[in-house]
Amino acid sequence: MPHQSQPGFLLPAIQHHSMQGSLPGERDVTVVGGGFGGLAAAAYLARAGASVTLLEQHDTVGGRAGVLERDGFRFDTGPSWYLMPDVFERFFDHFDHDPHDFYELTRLDPQYRVFWTDGDSATIEPNRRNAHELFESYEEGAGDALATYLDRAATNYDLAMNRVVYPDRTAFRDYASTDMLPLASRLRLFGNMDDYVSRFFDHPKLRQLLEYTLVFLGGAPHNTPALYSIMSHVDLNGNVFYPEGGIAGVVDALAELAVEQGATIETGVGVNAISGRRGEFTLATDDGTRTTDLVVNNANPAYAERELLDTGGRDHAPDYWDDQTYAPSALMFYLGVEGDVEPLAHHSLVLPPDWDGHFAQLFDDPGWPDDPAFYLSVASKTDDTVAPDGHEAVVILLPIAPGLDDTPEIRAQYRDRLLGTLAAQTGVDLRDRIVVEESACVSEFSEQFGDPGGTALGLAHTLFQTGPLRPGKRDGPDGHYYVGAYTNPGIGMPMCLISGEHVTKAVIDDDPAASGSTDPLAVPGEFNFDTPTTAD
Repeated sequence: MPHQSQPGFLLPAIQHHSMQGSLPGERDVTVVGGGFGGLAAAAYLARAGASVTLLEQHDTVGGRAGVLERDGFRFDTGPSWYLMPDVFERFFDHFDHDPHDFYELTRLDPQYRVFWTDGDSATIEPNRRNAHELFESYEEGAGDALATYLDRAATNYDLAMNRVVYPDRTAFRDYASTDMLPLASRLRLFGNMDDYVSRFFDHPKLRQLLEYTLVFLGGAPHNTPALYSIMSHVDLNGNVFYPEGGIAGVVDALAELAVEQGATIETGVGVNAISGRRGEFTLATDDGTRTTDLVVNNANPAYAERELLDTGGRDHAPDYWDDQTYAPSALMFYLGVEGDVEPLAHHSLVLPPDWDGHFAQLFDDPGWPDDPAFYLSVASKTDDTVAPDGHEAVVILLPIAPGLDDTPEIRAQYRDRLLGTLAAQTGVDLRDRIVVEESACVSEFSEQFGDPGGTALGLAHTLFQTGPLRPGKRDGPDGHYYVGAYTNPGIGMPMCLISGEHVTKAVIDDDPAASGSTDPLAVPGEFNFDTPTTAD
């Protein structure tokens, strides 16, 4: 993967911060990895009273949410969509902060554009009237059907978040509760998305507009539970935003917050082995041997079990992880371009009218796509600091099956193909205007992050990899915990923030002294983790 650097002002403070005034009886907790989940866990645990050290193998924190800087251009190398602002607000509120204490948000208008390879296009604006008119233009009655669909998605979102996600229902027994009764009538949501959406809309392009977000979950319409129709609420009701400084600005905020709470963050320190158990862990690191009471692991469980944990601390045989369904990998191009890129929006999608073939080559019969669907981000349309005057910063992302060969010849072939399709379908010809170019693919994701098959996201949200069927936060030896996209609640920046909260609750429940208290009923750090239930 291209060399990543953070533009933020926080790095020296992070590297040299040392914790002051340890609480008597507190636990030493080492967080392995500084992705969104690791940073959130470090902040929560430090606030709760633990002595927290976060070790990050790379030179900067953020995990996949890295930054590439070249010749005046700046690219977010990983996530680029800021969705579910309510989750971010709730997270920062736990620390008596607001996101605006760290970064400002711009509501994108348009939210995104879609270009179909048959010459058709659509613009999605941040209002329901626009969506109503757009859907009605494709199918009579579809505008009213969309209103019903989105109203149900909003209700299901409230139920899912307040009854399932925030309460951390990660065991089957957690669902045997009267709180879950409102979900009983929604069992159809455990069918697949394609069947559910087709109950409302016939036109394939309308179904695509409601299903494209599944790529963010690492799934396909035929293998993702209809529960994730809530993503349409996130998208069309909740809108899309851009944070000041890009996603790197959010990473900076999380790091600053963790340090403010008392955590120590050390970058450039890889963890190579983890042995022991609660109260007596030993970590072999790049700079020697360290001991700690508890470990919160932001590395993916497949890598942790195969490479980090000793045999006594593994829950699965190594080949177990070969049989899981992983989210797609990606072929990424980071392009500094001279001139404008109209009519591309900040976010744009280029889709074939029939995308079943691409999804089949992602999951069912893995191979490089014959008729690819791809995504473009042009952050410079919103943020003029990410590109020199008269230039645009363009990122192209082609979802591909994990585990594919990505030779230089294949990258070059698809580079030419994607740029040719872009020129033909949108009129934006970049080929003679590229002044900066980098790429990343399967091999970089695998080498940099230890992800199986070079998946860019983690475990897909299939029916059998959702909720209680995802890896548990307490897997591994006693006193070892997982946080991040591979465990609950799953993929995405908001979910990883919630994962940091959940793992903190688990640590305190299992070991109250981690909060500096011997009272097992003590509220960690005087947090009020509860979220009022708003849906009936």
